[in-house]
Amino acid sequence: MNQPPVEFWSLPAEDLLKMLGSTKEGLSSAEAKRRIALLGTNQLRPAKSSSALSLLISQFKSPIILILLFATILSFFLHDRVDAFIILSIVIVSGLLGFWQEYSASNAIKKLLSIVQTKAAVMRNGTLVDIYVEEVVPGDIVKLNAGDIIPGDSLVLDSNDLFVDEAILTGETFPVEKAPVVLPRDTQLSQRTNSLWMGTHVVNGIASVLIVHTGKDTELGKVSERLKLRPLETEFELGIRRFGYFLMEVTLLLVVSIFAINVYLVRPVLDSFLFSLALAVGLTPQLLPAIISINLSHGAKRMAEKKVIVKRLSSIENFGSMNVICSDKTGTLTEGVVQLKSALDIDGSESEKVLLNAYINAFYETGFQNPIDEAIRSYRRHDLSGYNKLKEIPYDFIRKRLSILVSHDNKSLMVTKGALQNILDICRKVEASDGTISDISTMLGLIQKKFEEFSNNGFRTLGVAYRNIPPDSQFGKDEETEMTFSGFLILFDPPKPNVINTIINLKKLGVALKVITGDNHLVAANVSRQVGLNNAKILTGSELGRLSDASLIRKVGEVEVFAEIEPNQKERIIIALKKAGNVVGYMGDGINDASAIHAADVGISVHSAVDVAKEAADIVLLEKDLGVLVQGVLEGRATFANTLKYVFMATSANFGNMFSMAGVSLILPFLPLLPKQILLTNLMTDFPEMTIATDSVDQEMISRPRRWDIKVIRKFMITFGIVSSLFDYLTFGLLLLFLNATEIQFRTGWFVESVVSASLIVLIIRSRMPAFKSRPGKYLLITTLSIAIITLGLPYSPVAGILGFAPLPLSFILLIGLIVLLYIITAEIVKKIFYERVRF
Repeated sequence: MNQPPVEFWSLPAEDLLKMLGSTKEGLSSAEAKRRIALLGTNQLRPAKSSSALSLLISQFKSPIILILLFATILSFFLHDRVDAFIILSIVIVSGLLGFWQEYSASNAIKKLLSIVQTKAAVMRNGTLVDIYVEEVVPGDIVKLNAGDIIPGDSLVLDSNDLFVDEAILTGETFPVEKAPVVLPRDTQLSQRTNSLWMGTHVVNGIASVLIVHTGKDTELGKVSERLKLRPLETEFELGIRRFGYFLMEVTLLLVVSIFAINVYLVRPVLDSFLFSLALAVGLTPQLLPAIISINLSHGAKRMAEKKVIVKRLSSIENFGSMNVICSDKTGTLTEGVVQLKSALDIDGSESEKVLLNAYINAFYETGFQNPIDEAIRSYRRHDLSGYNKLKEIPYDFIRKRLSILVSHDNKSLMVTKGALQNILDICRKVEASDGTISDISTMLGLIQKKFEEFSNNGFRTLGVAYRNIPPDSQFGKDEETEMTFSGFLILFDPPKPNVINTIINLKKLGVALKVITGDNHLVAANVSRQVGLNNAKILTGSELGRLSDASLIRKVGEVEVFAEIEPNQKERIIIALKKAGNVVGYMGDGINDASAIHAADVGISVHSAVDVAKEAADIVLLEKDLGVLVQGVLEGRATFANTLKYVFMATSANFGNMFSMAGVSLILPFLPLLPKQILLTNLMTDFPEMTIATDSVDQEMISRPRRWDIKVIRKFMITFGIVSSLFDYLTFGLLLLFLNATEIQFRTGWFVESVVSASLIVLIIRSRMPAFKSRPGKYLLITTLSIAIITLGLPYSPVAGILGFAPLPLSFILLIGLIVLLYIITAEIVKKIFYERVRF
């Protein structure tokens, strides 16, 4: 294979095929594998490595951890080697814990995403096969249909009415027509009508193309390298990042101050330095990214069990916060299996000729698979042995019709079917039931009356027309004129049997359904009544077009059904709903849904959708069913609720304990805990928090949409941080003044109280309800109680001396137990008051 010139659009196809070492039959599988090994996979940037080694190293990249490791090594050579070894061991164990959780999570997500990977139809070994887009290589011959994403920069070999949306590269709003021609070398990108570009997508038509460049060598690859494109942050991601920065700022300020004061008090510099760094580890939520990732991936696995595949983990929060879902009616409100009821002439009588013409049109259609043509083909089979297909003008969203040219009895017949009004626009004559032909203007009133009658009964109505074409005629869109209207195709798609209950369940969850459909307002109104949307307010596309953006924002919340909507109006509706203060989900599966899916807070598609819709989506449903969506919303909210639990835990007991320890270190003549004991405290309190992803969630937490609110989190941190600190200082006072604890007894007692209280408080703050009314998850409960028992037994174990602990008298244990009990009771009371005053 020779390197093709950059200006490949200026070469004949035969020359380019030779340069790429390919033929119109495509590559062999062996040659394709060789090229992948040589050139790499077809990706804009290499996929993030999640190998065991890279994930393990990432656990120790935190600046504070690195400084602590350096100081520990220094201590090993200058001070106590046993202490240094213990600190090092605790840091390594903590890192291994995070590594194990993240590695398991990343592998699980990889398996889930493989379910919805985009594929391309490629010629391999002379046969058309479907392969993952990442496996496409230069020299591949790819077959394209409407809705397909272009898998690489390519040259058009042959095409039929091919139109491509290139907005992602050129910003051009309208699709560009493509055809196999040779162009000058200096042709501008937007004028290269024989070339297709990676990341763009087919709007209409079919084509066979030769892949020339893949991955970073494509035009899109060059743009993404220059701009370093990344998805916009969700509200949740931004909140987490700001929250992390806030805790880091507090930590650094506190630690630097503690270190400086300890040095000023003429305490050993290395001990003070290690103490400050250990406090930093305790205060810094270094596990926050890992636990959030684990929690979201665990939620994604649970959602997958409900047939909901999450492509972008951070979208789970928006999914749970969603209060408006927009969707077409087909396949969501209805069964999604279109059936042909009848083929009628203009008088409303069954017509064999109309049915035959419709069958010819549907039988020879090759643009893309669609349920309407499938319904016509399966209604009744006709013998077309005397017919030969000559040409085709595929369906597009502007003409809204499809034309087929066939030869029969030495004549050329063009048959066209499509939206009724678009068919009437190209008809000059009409055929009556007795075969007589008359001017269509005399029958328009009757046609319109029949159309309204069918629509009022909930039927979708298409028109069928025909025309005899002269043999020497150039068959194209210009020939779609002077046609004869043949009759109606009456189609129906019955409502799903459980859809009324599903819509009621959505309302109970605080999610309003907005139906956006291209069907006329009469059909939309009928279907709405059948699914329980009685007296639904309907806004048509023409009415929407007359509204200003400001007027639409005010009105959009009242409308339940948007009918006769053009594809470019869907995005405008979504944007208006967002500007009105809603978190909006959009569910679509068609070519014209991609922009609306991208504009929504939560873009939702289905596994059977066209490539461009699946690529734009954050979430993919394995079934196009609102019932599946309801289950997904519940799981999304549960995942968000569990994520918030960790945030609350990281800002309450743990933070309060470390803050108190920093304060008391300034007044005690000795360090309240040794660095190794602080790190051990931090490690042990991490264990219960790592099981949060498996915790049960109260019904109250998933009953309505909730959003990330940093103000509430700060209030929670201050409130429960103060409660924690009050009991910390109570513990300090009682240990020193009441029990006259020695230095080692003080540290042991404080360690036991700190770990036990921080572990048990998890069971309190995990729920708004009283702890005895909300049952925690099995793993959370077991881990919490296990840590409390291990902590109580640690001072009496063989390793107590190495860790700097000593056995405690019974009076100490009883007093610590009383303090922890009072702390739990107080936390319950404060929790009740907090949630009464703060709505969240």
